[in-house]
Amino acid sequence: MRSIRVGDTVPDNPLTVHDDRTISLADFKGKQTVVLFFYPADDMPLCTREVCSFRDAYQEFVRAGAAVIGVSGDSEGTHRAFAQAQQLPYLLVADADGSMRRAFGVPKTFGLMAGRVTYVIDRDGVVRDVFKCQFSAQKHVDNALRIVRSLETSQHLDT
Repeated sequence: MRSIRVGDTVPDNPLTVHDDRTISLADFKGKQTVVLFFYPADDMPLCTREVCSFRDAYQEFVRAGAAVIGVSGDSEGTHRAFAQAQQLPYLLVADADGSMRRAFGVPKTFGLMAGRVTYVIDRDGVVRDVFKCQFSAQKHVDNALRIVRSLETSQHLDT
Protein backbone atom coordinates (compact mmCIF):
# COMPACT_ATOMS: atom_id res chain seq x y z
CA MET A 1 0.00 0.00 0.00
CA ARG A 2 1.51 3.32 -1.12
CA SER A 3 1.13 6.20 1.31
CA ILE A 4 0.25 9.71 0.19
CA ARG A 5 3.34 11.89 0.60
CA VAL A 6 4.21 15.57 0.60
CA GLY A 7 3.80 16.90 -2.94
CA ASP A 8 1.11 14.38 -3.92
CA THR A 9 -2.32 15.47 -5.05
CA VAL A 10 -5.01 14.05 -2.78
CA PRO A 11 -7.48 11.46 -4.05
CA ASP A 12 -10.94 12.83 -4.69
CA ASN A 13 -13.33 10.18 -3.44
CA PRO A 14 -16.83 10.95 -2.16
CA LEU A 15 -16.83 11.31 1.63
CA THR A 16 -19.85 10.62 3.84
CA VAL A 17 -19.91 12.94 6.84
CA HIS A 18 -21.69 12.72 10.17
CA ASP A 19 -24.43 15.14 9.14
CA ASP A 20 -25.50 12.81 6.27
CA ARG A 21 -23.96 14.94 3.53
CA THR A 22 -21.56 13.69 0.90
CA ILE A 23 -18.60 15.93 0.18
CA SER A 24 -15.25 15.58 -1.56
CA LEU A 25 -11.88 17.18 -1.01
CA ALA A 26 -12.34 18.88 -4.39
CA ASP A 27 -15.08 20.98 -2.75
CA PHE A 28 -12.30 22.86 -0.92
CA LYS A 29 -9.98 23.29 -3.91
CA GLY A 30 -9.21 26.92 -4.63
CA LYS A 31 -11.02 27.96 -1.45
CA GLN A 32 -9.15 26.84 1.63
CA THR A 33 -6.49 24.66 3.15
CA VAL A 34 -7.71 21.37 4.62
CA VAL A 35 -6.44 19.62 7.72
CA LEU A 36 -7.46 15.99 7.32
CA PHE A 37 -6.74 13.81 10.31
CA PHE A 38 -7.19 10.06 10.58
CA TYR A 39 -7.74 8.64 14.04
CA PRO A 40 -8.53 5.07 15.16
CA ALA A 41 -12.04 5.34 16.67
CA ASP A 42 -14.62 7.49 18.41
CA ASP A 43 -14.83 7.34 22.20
CA MET A 44 -11.33 5.93 22.73
CA PRO A 45 -9.47 8.04 25.34
CA LEU A 46 -6.56 9.22 23.16
CA CYS A 47 -8.84 9.67 20.14
CA THR A 48 -11.24 11.77 22.19
CA ARG A 49 -8.31 13.91 23.37
CA GLU A 50 -7.23 14.40 19.77
CA VAL A 51 -10.65 15.37 18.38
CA CYS A 52 -11.20 17.69 21.36
CA SER A 53 -7.78 19.27 20.82
CA PHE A 54 -8.76 20.01 17.23
CA ARG A 55 -12.08 21.35 18.56
CA ASP A 56 -10.33 23.62 21.05
CA ALA A 57 -8.02 24.99 18.34
CA TYR A 58 -10.74 25.12 15.68
CA GLN A 59 -11.12 28.92 15.63
CA GLU A 60 -7.37 29.28 15.17
CA PHE A 61 -7.57 26.99 12.13
CA VAL A 62 -10.50 28.98 10.76
CA ARG A 63 -8.64 32.29 11.25
CA ALA A 64 -5.70 30.76 9.36
CA GLY A 65 -8.02 29.80 6.49
CA ALA A 66 -8.32 26.06 7.07
CA ALA A 67 -11.11 23.52 7.23
CA VAL A 68 -10.71 20.62 9.67
CA ILE A 69 -11.98 17.13 8.86
CA GLY A 70 -11.62 14.03 11.04
CA VAL A 71 -11.75 10.48 9.66
CA SER A 72 -12.23 7.13 11.38
CA GLY A 73 -13.82 3.81 10.59
CA ASP A 74 -16.90 4.57 12.66
CA SER A 75 -20.38 4.87 11.10
CA GLU A 76 -22.25 8.10 10.42
CA GLY A 77 -24.52 7.42 13.41
CA THR A 78 -21.62 6.84 15.77
CA HIS A 79 -19.94 9.99 14.46
CA ARG A 80 -23.15 11.98 14.86
CA ALA A 81 -23.47 10.99 18.53
CA PHE A 82 -19.74 11.54 19.15
CA ALA A 83 -19.72 14.96 17.43
CA GLN A 84 -22.72 16.04 19.48
CA ALA A 85 -21.33 14.75 22.78
CA GLN A 86 -17.97 16.45 22.19
CA GLN A 87 -19.48 19.59 20.60
CA LEU A 88 -17.33 19.28 17.49
CA PRO A 89 -17.61 22.22 15.07
CA TYR A 90 -15.99 20.36 12.16
CA LEU A 91 -16.89 17.39 9.99
CA LEU A 92 -16.26 13.73 10.78
CA VAL A 93 -16.00 11.35 7.83
CA ALA A 94 -17.31 7.81 8.16
CA ASP A 95 -14.82 5.40 6.60
CA ALA A 96 -16.46 2.15 7.70
CA ASP A 97 -15.15 0.21 4.69
CA GLY A 98 -11.62 1.63 5.08
CA SER A 99 -11.51 2.89 1.48
CA MET A 100 -10.32 6.37 2.40
CA ARG A 101 -7.67 4.98 4.74
CA ARG A 102 -6.47 2.73 1.89
CA ALA A 103 -6.56 5.60 -0.65
CA PHE A 104 -4.24 7.63 1.59
CA GLY A 105 -2.14 4.62 2.58
CA VAL A 106 -2.64 5.21 6.30
CA PRO A 107 -0.73 2.38 7.96
CA LYS A 108 -1.82 0.30 10.92
CA THR A 109 0.22 0.54 14.10
CA PHE A 110 1.76 -2.79 15.07
CA GLY A 111 -0.24 -4.23 12.16
CA LEU A 112 -3.40 -4.07 14.28
CA MET A 113 -4.58 -0.61 15.25
CA ALA A 114 -5.79 1.97 12.74
CA GLY A 115 -3.09 4.59 12.30
CA ARG A 116 -3.15 8.20 13.44
CA VAL A 117 -1.98 10.47 10.60
CA THR A 118 -2.65 14.15 9.85
CA TYR A 119 -2.40 15.66 6.36
CA VAL A 120 -2.28 19.37 5.59
CA ILE A 121 -3.58 19.94 2.07
CA ASP A 122 -3.14 23.31 0.39
CA ARG A 123 -5.75 25.18 -1.66
CA ASP A 124 -4.56 23.44 -4.82
CA GLY A 125 -5.23 19.98 -3.37
CA VAL A 126 -1.55 19.21 -2.83
CA VAL A 127 -0.30 17.61 0.39
CA ARG A 128 2.08 20.01 2.15
CA ASP A 129 2.64 18.04 5.35
CA VAL A 130 2.15 14.50 6.65
CA PHE A 131 2.45 13.94 10.38
CA LYS A 132 2.39 10.46 11.95
CA CYS A 133 2.42 9.95 15.69
CA GLN A 134 0.22 7.24 17.16
CA PHE A 135 0.52 8.17 20.82
CA SER A 136 0.55 11.98 20.99
CA ALA A 137 -2.72 13.64 20.02
CA GLN A 138 -1.68 17.23 20.79
CA LYS A 139 1.34 17.07 18.49
CA HIS A 140 -1.02 16.54 15.54
CA VAL A 141 -2.86 19.78 16.33
CA ASP A 142 0.27 21.81 17.04
CA ASN A 143 2.05 20.63 13.90
CA ALA A 144 -0.98 21.13 11.64
CA LEU A 145 -1.60 24.64 12.96
CA ARG A 146 2.04 25.60 12.41
CA ILE A 147 1.92 24.36 8.80
CA VAL A 148 -1.46 25.98 8.09
CA ARG A 149 -0.20 29.32 9.38
CA SER A 150 2.93 29.09 7.25
CA LEU A 151 0.81 28.29 4.17
CA GLU A 152 -1.50 31.22 4.86
CA THR A 153 1.50 33.55 5.26
CA SER A 154 3.05 32.37 2.00
CA GLN A 155 -0.27 32.67 0.15
CA HIS A 156 -0.60 36.28 1.31
CA LEU A 157 2.93 37.00 0.13
CA ASP A 158 2.11 35.53 -3.30
CA THR A 159 -0.85 37.90 -3.80
